[in-house]
Amino acid sequence: MRASRLRGRSVASIALLCVSLLAAIPAAAQKKGGTLRLYHNDNPPSTSLLEESTIASVMPFAAVFNNLIVFDPAKIHESIETVIPDLAESWSWDPTNTRLTFKLRQGVKWHDGQPFTAKDVQCTWQMLIGKGDTPDFHRNPRKVWYLKLQDVSINGDHEATFELSEPQPSLPVLLASAFSAVYPCHVPQQVMRTRPIGTGPFKFVEFRRGESIRLVRNPDYFKKDRPYLDEITVRTIDSRATRMLAFATGDYDITFPSDISVPLMKDLKARAPNAICEIITTGTQINLMVNRVNPPFDNPDIRKAMSLALDRKAFNSILMEGLARLGGAMLPKPEGEWGMPPEMMSSLTGYGPDTDGNITEAQAIMQKLGYSDARPLQIKIQTRNLPTYRDPAVIVADQLKKIYITGELDILDTPRWYARLAKKDYTIGLNVTGVSVDDPDGNIVENYSCKSERNYTQYCNAEVDRLLATQSRELDRQKRRRIVWDIERILVDDAARPIILHGSAGNCWQPYVRNYRPHDNSQYNHLRFEDVWLDK
Repeated sequence: MRASRLRGRSVASIALLCVSLLAAIPAAAQKKGGTLRLYHNDNPPSTSLLEESTIASVMPFAAVFNNLIVFDPAKIHESIETVIPDLAESWSWDPTNTRLTFKLRQGVKWHDGQPFTAKDVQCTWQMLIGKGDTPDFHRNPRKVWYLKLQDVSINGDHEATFELSEPQPSLPVLLASAFSAVYPCHVPQQVMRTRPIGTGPFKFVEFRRGESIRLVRNPDYFKKDRPYLDEITVRTIDSRATRMLAFATGDYDITFPSDISVPLMKDLKARAPNAICEIITTGTQINLMVNRVNPPFDNPDIRKAMSLALDRKAFNSILMEGLARLGGAMLPKPEGEWGMPPEMMSSLTGYGPDTDGNITEAQAIMQKLGYSDARPLQIKIQTRNLPTYRDPAVIVADQLKKIYITGELDILDTPRWYARLAKKDYTIGLNVTGVSVDDPDGNIVENYSCKSERNYTQYCNAEVDRLLATQSRELDRQKRRRIVWDIERILVDDAARPIILHGSAGNCWQPYVRNYRPHDNSQYNHLRFEDVWLDK
C-alpha cells in the first residue's frame, strides 16, 4: 500500500524520481518484443476517438493515432508547460495570437502506406468545425472546443495554420488531448468507426465487440525504435472481481485506467504484493444530472433542493475513504490548475460543513411544493452499468430520500447510456464525466455552454456563456483564473450540474512493465504505450 497512499506532490515527487531512474537505464536494457496484455471493463461504442467521449474507446485505440502535439508521457502532471511535439515538429503564434502555425514532420505514413500531409490536418479540423464535406461524421462531442477556429490553411505538404477569430491560449492544451487525433483525408468515417487507420505506434488488427481487441507494432513508425512492444491485446471482462483476480494471478500486465476503487486497493495488494500500485486523481467528476426541461424538474427550487441534499463528505468516505477531491466544475488543488481555493469553495451553497442545515432547507423547499414522506416524488435515476457509476447512484438515491424523493435505478449498458445522453433522453442521471484536459475550455465550455453537444442537462445561462468567452480569450493566466471562479459560483448557485466528487482511484501494473506512468490530473492522455517495454 506504500504507493497507493501517497497524494499530491508526494506522488509527483516519487513519480519524477522513477522516471529519472528509468531514463538513466542504458538504451540496450530496453527490451524489444512481447505482448502487452490488457483487460477492458466495458464495450467501446466505436473505434473513432473524434466521435466518442469515453475512456472505453481511448484506452484500446489511442495507440492507433497521433496528435499534432501531446502531453509529455514522462511528466506526471499535465499542463501547457508539458506539451511536446508529435506529428508537428514545432509550433508558433503570430503577434495577434490568432494564428497558430505547425511545422509538420516529413516522411510520416498512414498505416495503409499513404503519406501524411498538411491536407490531413486541414481535413480533420474542417470536419470538426463543420466546414468539410464528410456526411458520414455522426457525432461531434467537442465541436464547441473550436468555436473560434475559422479555418485551417496549409502551405505545401508540411505546414498548417489554425486561423482563429480571436485569441484562445488554451488551444495547444486542447490539441494535446487524446481526443484530438489527426485523421486521414482518404479514409471514410465508417471505416474509422470500425477499422481505424492512423499513423500511431500500433496498427489496428481486430475488434471483436464485447470480446477482444488486437493491435500490432507499426514497423514504419516515424519515432525511431518505437514502439518496443510487438502487440497489444485487450480482453473484455464484465466482472470487476474477475478482473482483479485475473490481474493478481498474472494474466494481465496493467489494470484498466482507474478501475481499482480505493476500498479494493488493499485486497488487490494482498493478492499481488509485487504489483506497483498508486492512487491518483482521475480527471473524472461524479455529478448529478437533472434534465431541466422535463417537469417537475423545470422548477429551479426542486433542483436547488436536490443539490442541497448531497452530502459530499459521506460520498467521499464511503466510496474513496476520504481520498477524493471536493470541488466545483474544475479540479481543485493540488492537482488542479484552475480550481477554487478551499475557503472560497466552502462558502458556496451546499459545500459548507452544516449538512444538517442543508437538509432542513431542502426539506422546507420540497414541503412548500407539496412533497412529504406520505407524498414523495417518484423518479428513475439512470446510470451506466459500471461499478463506478452504480455505487454513487445508490448513495444518491439514499440521500434524496431525506427530501422526499424516491429514486429507482435504471441501469444502461454503455452504447445505450451514451445514446440516451446524446439525445437528452433522460430525466435524472448519475454521471461520471471524464475531463480529458484540465482547462476551462475543455471542461466548463464543453459541459455547460449553451452550444455544446455534451451539455446533457440543457443548462443555458447567457451570463455564463459571456464569461466563458471572456476567460477563453484572456491571455493573463491569473485574470483568467478569477473569471473561471466567477463562473463556478454561478454554476453552483444555478445547480447546473451538481458536482459530487472529483474521483480518485487506483492503477496497478506488474513490476516488469517499464515506462508506464499514469498522470495525476487526467486518465486519458498517457495510453499510447509507445514507450512501454516488458522487462522479462
